[in-house]
Amino acid sequence: MTTPAMSFDERYRVIRSRDRRFDGQFVTAVRSTGIYCRPSCPARTPKEANVTFYATSAAAHEAGYRACKRCLPEAAPGSPQWNLRGDVTARAMRLIADGVVEREGVPGLAGRLGYSSRHLTRLLAAELGAGPLALSRAHRAHTARMLLVGTDMPAADVAFSAGFRSVRQFNDTVREVFGMTPLRLRATRRAGGAEAATPGAIDLLLPHRAPLDGAGLFAWMAARAVRGVEVADASSFSRAVRLPGGVARFRIRLEEGRVRLNARLDHVGDLPVLVTRVRRLFDLDADPVAVDEALSQHPELTGPVAAVPGIRVPGAADPHEMLIRAMVGQQITVGAARTALTALTDQLGERIEPHEGIDRLFPTMTAIAEHGHDVLRGPAARIRAITGAAAALASGDLVLGPGDDGAEQRAALLARPGIGPWTADYVRMRVLGDPDVTLPGDVAVRSGAAALGIPSDPRGLTTWAERLAPWRSYLTAHLWAAAPVATRGARTRRVAGAAEVRNRTSPTPESEPGRPSEPVQTPSREAS
Repeated sequence: MTTPAMSFDERYRVIRSRDRRFDGQFVTAVRSTGIYCRPSCPARTPKEANVTFYATSAAAHEAGYRACKRCLPEAAPGSPQWNLRGDVTARAMRLIADGVVEREGVPGLAGRLGYSSRHLTRLLAAELGAGPLALSRAHRAHTARMLLVGTDMPAADVAFSAGFRSVRQFNDTVREVFGMTPLRLRATRRAGGAEAATPGAIDLLLPHRAPLDGAGLFAWMAARAVRGVEVADASSFSRAVRLPGGVARFRIRLEEGRVRLNARLDHVGDLPVLVTRVRRLFDLDADPVAVDEALSQHPELTGPVAAVPGIRVPGAADPHEMLIRAMVGQQITVGAARTALTALTDQLGERIEPHEGIDRLFPTMTAIAEHGHDVLRGPAARIRAITGAAAALASGDLVLGPGDDGAEQRAALLARPGIGPWTADYVRMRVLGDPDVTLPGDVAVRSGAAALGIPSDPRGLTTWAERLAPWRSYLTAHLWAAAPVATRGARTRRVAGAAEVRNRTSPTPESEPGRPSEPVQTPSREAS
């Protein structure tokens, strides 16, 4: 899926109005100054004749521009286009952000996308003005900036942690991109930025577009937190996750509208991967103004959108884990799924040093494949489906990640025993961050639709929702919120225009009937 590109005139109107909503969606390069800015830069608007717009900062770098010292475009939120689109360019951008080029090089990136390195470079250069190496270099520069202004790490450590091969390369890149030395860039840290970090800790502010329904996100996480792996309350979420270089612990909280990330990593070079996954988990690259405007045009949704501005669709910290959690929880309640996943993690999860209620990692796919049948409870066919999926993920027979083609991912999941359309679509929504997924077979979605006066039968709901493309995942989130389901510990609010209090934390998705050769997927009460 693609969206129409903005014209030059549309983008110029954006920079004249200094619309912060478009920060991160494109940059403005000014020929008379040799710099590029984010759309909301407070500097005087340049003349049209001097302006060139680029989709990425990497393209501006390649064209010889340097970043504005005043607005620091590298610190803008990411573009929602890479989730909206499912083409090779968007998939490549998601994989580059996940650190694939640093770990596997351009050949590894190209192989994941099914292209040769040369052809992929041509495709990205033609559309974005920069090839994968330049895009990865810009990503390293962004990571270096985060570390310089968000930590007190020595500059040499920052260089290697950000993925540079030498201190000289790091210094040259920072000077070229930002027009200042690393130490001068560090000196730009202002009051209201990251706090002074304790030794070994990283403390960063993560940019996002307002509004943000942080309370709803934390409530979602709290309802599903697996004991020992995750800790959540009304204002924060913490967990441990396995990354390419080792274990990372992180905590997210909101402070006066700002999203703060505190992290400790075994290998600080995993920071860009962690930041990317946290941003995806909390849907921080979303464009909530565009979403809310589109949804509120329909009378049935005007009240819910006004009551919950900036609703987000939670993502996944680990794609493999997400599939297992969805399969475990597809036929049972939130509480039962949480209990089952806690038992699975207690028995099979790797123990780590205890800290603030976190003392283990979610089990590896190999551990679930080999020992899951000893821990999981329920129908034998369902247990075989879960352990079989884990074995396929562990062996590489099933590939699941943020760079997948949505249709191919869905087909691969549906081909496996015990996975039907609801599970495949739910995983696509959360792993790919696809903003245009509907779950018409979901019990809570149908209940929420009925409460808001929207057709609640699967066919009627599907047809009605077509008018909301490409934002149907956010419709799903609002329907979950509107479902009149009472759950222990749920945070509730009265939705304007609705008679009853709606539950905000415990949607009860429903799986679809499975194929005769699979374990039957009976109506589900929850997805983890």
